[in-house]
Amino acid sequence: MGKKIRVIVVDDSALVRSLLAEIINRQSDMECIGTANDPLIAREMIRELNPDVITLDVEMPRMDGIDFLGRLMRLRPMPVLMISTLTERGAEVTLKALELGAVDFVAKPRVGLSSGLNELAGQIVDKIRVASVAHVRRVQREPSAATNAGQVSVPSAGLLGRLSTEKLIFIGASTGGTEAIKEVLIHMPADSPAIVITQHMPPGFTTSFAARLNGLCQITVKEAVNGERILPGHAYIAPGGTQFHISRSGANYVAVVDDGPPVNRHKPSVEVLFKSAAAVVGRNAFGIMLTGMGNDGAAAMREMKDAGSYNYVQDEASCIVFGMPREAIAHGAADEVLPLTQIAPALVTRLRGSSDRVLHRI
Repeated sequence: MGKKIRVIVVDDSALVRSLLAEIINRQSDMECIGTANDPLIAREMIRELNPDVITLDVEMPRMDGIDFLGRLMRLRPMPVLMISTLTERGAEVTLKALELGAVDFVAKPRVGLSSGLNELAGQIVDKIRVASVAHVRRVQREPSAATNAGQVSVPSAGLLGRLSTEKLIFIGASTGGTEAIKEVLIHMPADSPAIVITQHMPPGFTTSFAARLNGLCQITVKEAVNGERILPGHAYIAPGGTQFHISRSGANYVAVVDDGPPVNRHKPSVEVLFKSAAAVVGRNAFGIMLTGMGNDGAAAMREMKDAGSYNYVQDEASCIVFGMPREAIAHGAADEVLPLTQIAPALVTRLRGSSDRVLHRI
């Protein structure tokens, strides 16, 4: 048997510490090697015990979890799984934690804590396993809340309206995806073709995620709404806990958001969105597969390619977790495998080339 994943639990609630330790110690491949009720104790424990993963609460005495996370990722980067309360403020803080370098998060139930955490046990231990193999990078400086699209080099408009109306860009992501999606979207010009996105997220977090991106990007970013027309210059994010795909109504693309069953254990599922790309959009689609664990969307991305789409897959070196991109490549779905920072520029260059060819035919 291989080496166990060594976990430290940091939470100000004695009940939560006890429950998480018990859940972790029930697993044959991991052990809770310590618990701390505040970050200052945790700091000493990390130095002494050198864990593989820590779980971290947000609201704690002496120093909140976000301040602690920011310092940790600058000075001693390591895999961190946030345990966040499912509230509007909790969603905002969780997104900040992901921006600072946390690998992933689990939404802590607001009521029935004991039974609720035990119901989430499978999700918690799965995410600890993923965190233990994630590529964690040192954060050089804390990302500024003042960052906006004006500080990012974005190509000027002029992709040609007709092309923007015909084309559609599909993005799938999971673990590490919130920051990867941001990196792509902030580099897309205001007249970009419409972008539709499935990021594995629970209900209650995608609203804040869309609002956060909308404040940073030249395009408009929003949660998808069932029946709405998909417009150029907009990005639509699958609401957590729903399935999202694209259909056609006359000349228009339309969002379909419904309560379909989980696919590949996910709701929303990248497979569902990408299958609609292959069936409805065909050669007018572009696919982008970003960081994430598992294989969700890989087979459907190959269907997209077979239907004529052009697909970009994030490379291993720039992924937090290379699972979904690796599977897409294994399925023969990738046209280009690129570092994250090169995906948007490559896509925009290809769109401009297409628009020039359309212009020359007119």
